[in-house]
Amino acid sequence: MFTINRENLKRSHQLTWFVIDFVMLGLLIINLVLIIFDSIYSFAGIQDYFQRSMPGFYEVYQPVHRNFILYDLVFVSIFLTEFMVRWAYAVKAGVYARWYFYPFIHWYDLLGCIPTSGMRFLRVLRVISIIYRLHRYGIIDITQTRLFQFVAFYYDAFMEELTDQIVLKVLNGLQYEIKRGSPVVHQVQHGIIYPRRDLLTGWLSDRVADLASEGYVPNRDALRDYLENRINEAIRQNPEISRLKLLPIFGNQVRGTLEEAVGDITSNVIDQVMNDLASSRNHDFIADVVEVLMPAPQAAAAGSPGVTGRPGVESTGPAQVPHRQDNEILLKLMLEIIDVVKEQVRHKRWRERL
Repeated sequence: MFTINRENLKRSHQLTWFVIDFVMLGLLIINLVLIIFDSIYSFAGIQDYFQRSMPGFYEVYQPVHRNFILYDLVFVSIFLTEFMVRWAYAVKAGVYARWYFYPFIHWYDLLGCIPTSGMRFLRVLRVISIIYRLHRYGIIDITQTRLFQFVAFYYDAFMEELTDQIVLKVLNGLQYEIKRGSPVVHQVQHGIIYPRRDLLTGWLSDRVADLASEGYVPNRDALRDYLENRINEAIRQNPEISRLKLLPIFGNQVRGTLEEAVGDITSNVIDQVMNDLASSRNHDFIADVVEVLMPAPQAAAAGSPGVTGRPGVESTGPAQVPHRQDNEILLKLMLEIIDVVKEQVRHKRWRERL
């Protein structure tokens, strides 16, 4: 069962109404229990059982059963009185824009007071509304009750199973459409990827700059030493350069100078390239790479079957192979991405909780 937060109850400044809520909640529960019991008692077999096994109870309850509607009217009178009091308070406090809104908004309270079997169980909605109101104001916390946790767990499990099946069906249908030759690949290329090439270029530019600055700059000296050692080793093993030692007097000096010069030039070139990649100057280079990898639709159309760079000249068959290969690669990539999403959807989180 839930516990009552007395501090929130005191700070709410609605102590009287919450006390009324608790009283009405108790009366509603008692009334619903009596309604359920009397409905079960209506069966002749149940009455015969009580008559044989519990004759004292049978003699006491039989008059109540025959006149149950009169006893129920006692509860109904209390519920209607409380309903009218709350309606009058809502009108006085201006809770709603019009005075007649209250009975329409709380229709279940009003209809539940009708003493017929079909309307009586609307009082369950009144119980739920009172509990929700108390929970909303922090007077009680229904989320900590075992009943709420039980219902919430199986509700989440049911909704997860239901939504997973719907998502899997949608993804299977999407895969089928892609394999069948749906224009979705063309739409992804021309409607999603191409219009966002600038965003992709900016993102790649930032990533390359971060990679160059974080990976190269801290290891610049170690990389320079490594390159110089590799270059010196390659020069020593080169037979043409080794012949420089045969030069009289200056042979070894020329060879050593050449090793230093080549190593220094190579290291400086690599250092300049990495510094450029680590700065904002890499944007034009990345843009050129993206342009080659994902040409604009006009450029792609120029390389499509039947069109060449020169107007009026039909292209040969092999000219369309790269374009077809690009589509096949993109199609395969999309199918694999959908497979990964399907595997994630099939993962049942509620089973882990269980």
